[in-house]
Amino acid sequence: MTSRRTALAALAFLGFALVPAVVQGQTAYPNQTIKFVVPYPAGGLPDTVARIVGKRLQERFGQNVVIENRSGAAGAVGANALAGAATDGYTLLVSDGAIVSVNPQIYSKLSYEPKDLAPVAYLALAPLFLAVHPKVPVATLKEFIDYVKAHPGALNYGSSGVGSIHHISMEGLKSALQLNMNHVPFRGTGESVPALLGGHVDVLFSAYPSLSGAAGTSRIKLLASNGVGRSSLAPDVPSISEVIPGFNFASMVGIYARVGTPAAVMQKIATETTAIVKEPDVVKQLAVVGVEPTGGGPSEFERALKAESERVGKVVQSVGIKFE
Repeated sequence: MTSRRTALAALAFLGFALVPAVVQGQTAYPNQTIKFVVPYPAGGLPDTVARIVGKRLQERFGQNVVIENRSGAAGAVGANALAGAATDGYTLLVSDGAIVSVNPQIYSKLSYEPKDLAPVAYLALAPLFLAVHPKVPVATLKEFIDYVKAHPGALNYGSSGVGSIHHISMEGLKSALQLNMNHVPFRGTGESVPALLGGHVDVLFSAYPSLSGAAGTSRIKLLASNGVGRSSLAPDVPSISEVIPGFNFASMVGIYARVGTPAAVMQKIATETTAIVKEPDVVKQLAVVGVEPTGGGPSEFERALKAESERVGKVVQSVGIKFE
């Protein structure tokens, strides 16, 4: 009888000991498909980064990573898709910083709450380049600045639309140096860059891939980049920050989760994706699309977003960019 009780007690103890392991196995992250929601159309910067990183994350996690493009309303459609998801880390948003740093400052009303988007991983930066048409008689950034000051209102600059980072970058440059140029907004770089090449506008900011085919030819001149330092994509091109200390309007790309997602899950995503963007083959893939890897966790991404918000805020207030 005693031996039977001892055996039962041992089995009971073993059962209790196994419970945590079973529960842990059932709840280990990830154990199902992960969705990357991109709040912009396929082919854009966040979408491209999401696909490159998502493919490698799928290999690392052994779980499918699917990309879902939910574009519209300046990113609001995608942001709302995340806001309505569970706080389990299986639905994530891959976006630029504008969704939390720019939109709240230029739109009087938003259909989503930026505070509901928790920064998870800082993936990459995409500097924009200041390009001029050859009819503008300048060869360097300094010559360009001097020319604009000597010919106020003479040049027209293109952008990808009012409130775009291309627009804000140029207005930041104008504001810092008291330059006078006229804004001609377009619907994306698919319109603005051809306008520059055709001489319909004199100057603009754009991503390297959209300009690289014409760079080094007689069609355009690259004068500077808008990141905090020289870009590895074109190291011979100076950064505007060399003339204006602290000037930085490069586009950021990162991962967001819904607020309330477990910190351990967010950290795991950050750790894996930071390692991914620093892999040599991934660095090469990103370079092709004009992107430089950064890598960083929730705190690094949050600090970068806060700094961007402050820079953008100064420009928005100075220019008075606002949508109802």
